[in-house]
Amino acid sequence: MATTTSSSPPQTEVAERRGIPAASFVKDVEAYLNQLGLDVNSALAFLQERLQQYKVVEMKLLAQQRDLQAKIPDIEKCLDVVATLQAKKESDETLLTDFEVSEGIYARARIDNTDSVCLWLGANVMLEYSCEEATTLLQNNLENAKASLEVLVADLQFLRDQVTITQVTIARVYNWDVHQRRVKQTSSQDS
Repeated sequence: MATTTSSSPPQTEVAERRGIPAASFVKDVEAYLNQLGLDVNSALAFLQERLQQYKVVEMKLLAQQRDLQAKIPDIEKCLDVVATLQAKKESDETLLTDFEVSEGIYARARIDNTDSVCLWLGANVMLEYSCEEATTLLQNNLENAKASLEVLVADLQFLRDQVTITQVTIARVYNWDVHQRRVKQTSSQDS
């Protein structure tokens, strides 16, 4: 039986998460600079650029998170309305309700037994569904929105970790450069 060995060690760090590149913690600044083939100023510029990219991605993710956090209560409210309609239908009661016609303008409606509801799908599209179909669709949408929110929260945590690692790396590179300059300055004064 032949065995193959890999020349590269197994990776324990995540290289990226959903397109967000991972930052690596720098233990040895000199080796890091040599590996990148950059001088201190170029490395600091690279790290600052990466930090700005992380900030842009964070803004986008936070906007997505706000949208999902607003969408989830709307879906839950729609589910409650459909459940109320079904309950009133089963009891043969007429439902009196106020609904919003326009911002701040409401109208009163009397809803007799109904077998269907209309749902906005977006892009000025509304479709009529049976109450059972609407409930199934809304529950699926709610589950998907909650799952997406969980992934988004994990992405934001990963991103915040990368921002912290990058900020620490910037500080380490800068401090290493200051130390190297002091060493050169004291060695030139001693000569």
